[in-house]
Amino acid sequence: MIRRSTWWAAAAGLLLAGPAAAQPAALPPPYQGAYQPHGVDEIGLWHEADEEERQLAASPLRIRDERLTGYVTSVLCATVGDDRCGSVRVYVIRAPMFNASMTPNGTMRVYSGLLLRLRNEAELATVLGHEFGHYERRHTLAAFKERRSGTDAVAWMALLTSLGASYQTMQNFQNFQLAVYGGFFRHGRDQEREADKLGIAYLNRSSLRPQSATVVWQHMMAEAEASASAKGLKKPNFRYIAFAASHPPYAERAAYLAELAAPDGADRDDGTERYRAALAPFLAQFLDDQIKLNDFGASEYLIQNLATAGWTATLWLKRGDLYRTRGAPRDLAAAADFYAHAVQLDPTLAEAHRGLGLSLMKTGRPSEAVAPLQTYLRLRPDAVDAGMIQTIIPGGPQ
Repeated sequence: MIRRSTWWAAAAGLLLAGPAAAQPAALPPPYQGAYQPHGVDEIGLWHEADEEERQLAASPLRIRDERLTGYVTSVLCATVGDDRCGSVRVYVIRAPMFNASMTPNGTMRVYSGLLLRLRNEAELATVLGHEFGHYERRHTLAAFKERRSGTDAVAWMALLTSLGASYQTMQNFQNFQLAVYGGFFRHGRDQEREADKLGIAYLNRSSLRPQSATVVWQHMMAEAEASASAKGLKKPNFRYIAFAASHPPYAERAAYLAELAAPDGADRDDGTERYRAALAPFLAQFLDDQIKLNDFGASEYLIQNLATAGWTATLWLKRGDLYRTRGAPRDLAAAADFYAHAVQLDPTLAEAHRGLGLSLMKTGRPSEAVAPLQTYLRLRPDAVDAGMIQTIIPGGPQ
């Protein structure tokens, strides 16, 4: 039993010591091949993953574009190596959140919201290497075993508590239960840290710029700040760890990834142009999905961040859609201006003419709205809303 004075001294030492310094990211170990499950529990877990993959392959949310899937796969292979990459099947999912995951059987899910938020191949490699780190370290299996042993212990403790129920035994049981569940979350955060460190080790030995890893989390913090500001909320604390947090805080991840990046990789290529080219056919769709989340601050931040490389007709169009969706009078005036910029850059962009005309209508300028709406109908005579547009234009399309 620890005496009170010793306990307080130990606690004070931990508080004063602060977080341990990050250690250099070690090179990945020699690849041993895809892990084969053993025993009833492991085989059952793999069978569940196989069934989930069958459902995923048929899902309407799956983006069935061989070029995009092949591109993401090529970045993964360039990061972790062809030997490791051969055990993975990549699925790109249309879902507007920042996420990717990997199951024990080698299924990797990459969400469209993640692709929208990244800026280059090195940032994509950061996330893909992280997910492969989970797979190589068999974190899903370890978490399953951790939860099973913990919940078994809680069940036995509940039974023992019921045999001698008292205020103190109930309090002890609640404390024990909290400790077990807290251990689950702490174990998950530790797994995330381990996957981060293995991911940056893959990136360090690749041909891509490892300093891009910290930028991923810097952008996530900036987006969260923009979202909170637009909602009138206070700035998030990016160092705070909630009891039920499944991941380390953004600031912690940005800090240790910056320390672990190989200094001699700072001048490497980050694959920005290749990434933009691969994402270009899907950018409008991904931004549409983001705008529908009704998170104005985050969407405005993403569009502005994408525009740091130069405004395109698509970005002006989607910024106009964002402001027109919010719909305040000043937003509609701004939207009309954004659509006009899009039309100037690409006169064949039908949706920009439509948005311009509707924004002008709603700001009390119907005579100015006629020409862009007529142009929209001329460019898209078979549009699903052609009938509606014709009803608000005297004389219909010309």
